[in-house]
Amino acid sequence: MFGNLSRLKKYFLRYKTKLILGCVFILLSNVANVYIPLNVMKGINSLIDKDSIRVITNLVLLLLTAAIISNIFRYFIRQTIIVVSREIEYDLRHDFWAHIQKLPLRFFQNNSTGNIMSHATNDIGAVRMFVGPSVMYSIDNGIKFILTISVMISLSPLLTLYALLPLPILSFFVYSVMKKMHIKYTRIQEKMSDLTTRAQENFSGIRVIKSYEREEYEIDEYTKESDEYLKRKMDQVKLQAFFAPIFFMISGLSAIIVVVTGGNMVINKTLSVGTIFAFMLYLVDLIWPMISFGWVANMVQQADASMKRLLKILNEPIEISDEETNPEIIEITGNVEFKNVSFRYGENLPWVLRNINLKINRGQTVAFVGNTGVGKTSLVNLLPRLYDVVDGSVLIDGHDVREIPLSTLRKNIGMVPQENFLFSDTLTNNINYGLNNSTGDLVSKVSEIAQLSKDVATFPAGYETILGERGITLSGGQKQRSTLARALAIDPKILILDDSFSAVDTNTEEEILKNLKKFMKDRTSIIISHRISTVKDSDKIFVLDQGSVVEVGTHDELVAKGGIYADLNLKQLLEKELLEMN
Repeated sequence: MFGNLSRLKKYFLRYKTKLILGCVFILLSNVANVYIPLNVMKGINSLIDKDSIRVITNLVLLLLTAAIISNIFRYFIRQTIIVVSREIEYDLRHDFWAHIQKLPLRFFQNNSTGNIMSHATNDIGAVRMFVGPSVMYSIDNGIKFILTISVMISLSPLLTLYALLPLPILSFFVYSVMKKMHIKYTRIQEKMSDLTTRAQENFSGIRVIKSYEREEYEIDEYTKESDEYLKRKMDQVKLQAFFAPIFFMISGLSAIIVVVTGGNMVINKTLSVGTIFAFMLYLVDLIWPMISFGWVANMVQQADASMKRLLKILNEPIEISDEETNPEIIEITGNVEFKNVSFRYGENLPWVLRNINLKINRGQTVAFVGNTGVGKTSLVNLLPRLYDVVDGSVLIDGHDVREIPLSTLRKNIGMVPQENFLFSDTLTNNINYGLNNSTGDLVSKVSEIAQLSKDVATFPAGYETILGERGITLSGGQKQRSTLARALAIDPKILILDDSFSAVDTNTEEEILKNLKKFMKDRTSIIISHRISTVKDSDKIFVLDQGSVVEVGTHDELVAKGGIYADLNLKQLLEKELLEMN
């Protein structure tokens, strides 16, 4: 049962001093607490025996002292064990987040954002309940149970035996229910992930939903998911609802046994009235441990199921790391070579790239063109090691990229991907995202190169304008130019533009390319585009088809060959003429 939760051992060891102190406070609190029924017993017997008021007053003072001491230590219990649970939750969340950041893009392609968010919130929260309340109440109730039973045995072994007769039934019942609870909670968390995923997709795609007038459809679909979640949750609630009355019934059965059996002992004068009262108080003290045992068992099952889900992510291998890199490589100049490179996204998936061999010299501007799905983006993603090659090697300055520290590699490669992502922050902070420190002059400079500065002049707060989620307040062209400015801000030795001007008009595109030619002097530029006008001035153009390089040359050389590139060029020239005619 604790197989998955055993992974929390390192966190417990980290805070062992506080946890040990908490256990000491639990012991002291319970030691004081067991004296309360004993003082009640002595008080009742003193009243029956008509002892002096001084004796009774002393017993009352002792009772109050024991109660105060017990509750003071109970406060310290929460200040140690419960506080530690929050600290462990923080550490676990931090480790989970750090691990997520190191996972390859492949992981995020196979796992939805909503599912990951559900793990980071619901599952970690459930584990925290085990670390805090479950551990605290387990130790607390265990010590209380041992101390209480010990005192009860010292008062009357026979009556204690009778009072504990129902406990074996309780143990069997708890064992049976816990197995069912684990299954039910796992199904609940899985459905919660589905709900979170749907909600996240709806919020991200709200413009598409409204454009196609699919609000009612999405409401219906979310309602279906919610109904299924409610059904699974109610299955768990029904089991819990059945759980509590059984505990009370068993506890009540123990109380009846004590009253009947103890009453006969009092009649036969083998037991005092005060002892019966003490036994009843001890049984009341045992009712909560017996009930909380079921509650704790439920939390343990939930935590175990949640930890199992978390471990699926925490056990994901970090495929791309600095383990085999050479720390002495602290800079790159921009000479690139692909040697016999083949790549695919999974062992059972088709090859995306096949035996790629090409060289790009520092200072060159090269372009990759070809139809959709031929592997252009996959090829350039191998340079900053967003993926690693399956066969062959990618070299920068003669070093395999797997030898170059990731920090050195990525801080020298500026990427403008197809999907332009901007954070919900100021435009300045978005442009400066790749830097620890920056100046306003740098922001202005790269914005000028990206032809963004004219647009910024019309923004309400200039560069300090807050962009909406994913840059929703900007147009498509403004997003592309903002992400270009962000890539230029890191002063890259290699710049990769992956279809980065698709939403920019041709005149603005020409200005940007002209500015980039100056900025990228003695640096390496790699352009992926469907527009021939974007790549025609490149020093070298590589044409890809079905994962292989099939044509190489300048614009004029490739047009003269009459191959794939020439066909693309001819089609775009015809499209341009038709547009001009209209």
